[in-house]
Amino acid sequence: MGSILMAAVAAIVGIGIGVAIATTLLRKAIEKKSIHLLEEAETKAEVIRKEKILQAKEKFLQLKSEHEKEFNEKDNLINKAENRIKQKEQQIQQKEQSLSQKIEESQKKIKEASDLKSTLEQQLEIVNRKQIEVEKAHKIHIEQLELISGMSAEQAKSQIIESLKDVAKSEAIVQINEIIEEAKLKANNEAKKIIVETIQRTAAEQAIENTVSVFNIESEEIKGRIIGREGRNIRTLEALTGIEIIIDDSPDAIILSGFDPIRREIARLSLHKLVTDGRIHPARIEEVVAKTKKQVEQEIIETGKRTTIDLGIHGLHPELVRLIGKMKYRSSYGQNLLQHSREVANLCATMAAELGLNVKKAKRAGLLHDIGKVAENEAELPHAILGMKIAEKHKELPDICNAIGAHHDEVEMETLIAPIVQVCDAISGARPGARREVVEAYIQRLNKLEELALSYPGVVKTYAIQAGRELRVIVGADKVTDEESNQISYDLSKKIQEEMTYPGQIKITVIRETRAISYAK
Repeated sequence: MGSILMAAVAAIVGIGIGVAIATTLLRKAIEKKSIHLLEEAETKAEVIRKEKILQAKEKFLQLKSEHEKEFNEKDNLINKAENRIKQKEQQIQQKEQSLSQKIEESQKKIKEASDLKSTLEQQLEIVNRKQIEVEKAHKIHIEQLELISGMSAEQAKSQIIESLKDVAKSEAIVQINEIIEEAKLKANNEAKKIIVETIQRTAAEQAIENTVSVFNIESEEIKGRIIGREGRNIRTLEALTGIEIIIDDSPDAIILSGFDPIRREIARLSLHKLVTDGRIHPARIEEVVAKTKKQVEQEIIETGKRTTIDLGIHGLHPELVRLIGKMKYRSSYGQNLLQHSREVANLCATMAAELGLNVKKAKRAGLLHDIGKVAENEAELPHAILGMKIAEKHKELPDICNAIGAHHDEVEMETLIAPIVQVCDAISGARPGARREVVEAYIQRLNKLEELALSYPGVVKTYAIQAGRELRVIVGADKVTDEESNQISYDLSKKIQEEMTYPGQIKITVIRETRAISYAK
């Protein structure tokens, strides 16, 4: 037991000694490690310190170079400013020298001017004295002339003025006529060149529309079927179409009479369908007329579209396109309205191109200028004004609306397109064969021409010839002089322009002749 205890104590003591030795060794190892780490830290710190010093030196050198650069730039700016100041000083000195020279020259000129002024004053005094002497001599001369002539100076002056007035008036009339003739010649040559070229480059077919249409039938039997039992078929057809159907003794023909060409066309097409189909009774007539109306309306729209495409006009309102299509079934003085409008559009385009104006606008205005003739309401307005209102309603440009409204002078022309449309409308309508002129209006125009000429004093006879294109005026040789004949021709042309409306131009010829007649016996 004692030995065990001793062994345990010895073990404990050994363990304590071992622990002490291990602790001592560990402490020495830690101290050694700490010294090594401290040395490494000091080494790294020294390296970092040196790096920082180097960075600080580099930063200092960089800032120093930037500062020196900035200093040099400012120094250069200062040097440049000093140079500019020196140049300004030199310029100011030069200007001062120049001003000094100019002042000296001005003083010399002032001295010379004062000397000249004194000389002129002396000469003026001499001139005044001479003028007084001349006036006295002139007065004495006039008094002597008055004594010799027996009239005062004022009377002689008035007499001379009156004689000069007559001479000047005669010469002025002759010169005015020469100038007008020369201007007319030049203007007519240029205008004729443009118009002839325009007409030659434009070609359009003409169709004459009437108030009746003829429907041809194969046999007389069809007339009875169209009339129907107790006339019910023909009454139904007339009520639905608004056209009077005339069935008389004309062989193989039925007359469709009415002022509306569209209704006549609907009646003609309906009759054609009914006769071809063979079934003719009121119910079938109603069905066919309704379909035909839709067909004609569609054809109107298609005609309007084809017309605008053919003329290269785009962007028109659909209602305007429909009205253009309706022109196919309208006529003006026997001239088909659609063909007339197409012709005017092409004429306007050609003339605008020759004059350097907008071709598209001119063509558009030419096509739409008679759009008021196919309007369905406001019949109390002139067709030009109505057409202008329709164009404004459908957002057409102001210059096109003005050209439509002004082509018959109902409104004032505001653009150059308006007179072109007016002229081209007259060209298309005035062409021989294009329209039929009412005989009564033609006779009234000729009578008015002759009456205007007869209203002038000294006129003996008047003759309107060449369909009213020329007016010959015969004056009395003992009542009218040659100069007064020129004046009558000029005044009469102005009066006709102001009071009459006519196509083209009218030539006024005043004839004054003296005949000496004697007989040998």
